[in-house]
Amino acid sequence: MTPAPTILVIDDHEMLARAFALALEREGYAVCTANSAEHGLRLLRSEHPAAIILDLKMPFINGAGFLYRLRSSEYSDTPVMVVTGGAVSEETRAELADLQAVVRFKPLGMNELLTAVRGLLSQAA
Repeated sequence: MTPAPTILVIDDHEMLARAFALALEREGYAVCTANSAEHGLRLLRSEHPAAIILDLKMPFINGAGFLYRLRSSEYSDTPVMVVTGGAVSEETRAELADLQAVVRFKPLGMNELLTAVRGLLSQAA
């Protein structure tokens, strides 16, 4: 039996990260959560996720900073969905597109989350 794909959820709002994790776990995914980009980078190396859900606005290293580090690492092909609650400028949208990230906006319904994750995993296949 093939092990469930691991999804890494990175969000400084712990309750939201946990809600995403619970929804994904109910669907059979393995999930690890991080409350900062720095923690996410450490988990990336230890957990080797199949896909990443990433908050854009976080303290210290934001989502774009994480993506630059990810894309220059051995995990550069890992699909990423950026989730944000704020407005995103055209410049930021273009930057995220260049970094090969899908953008979704909060509030994000659980059905939308699951559909987006399936799409990310199909990219990885």
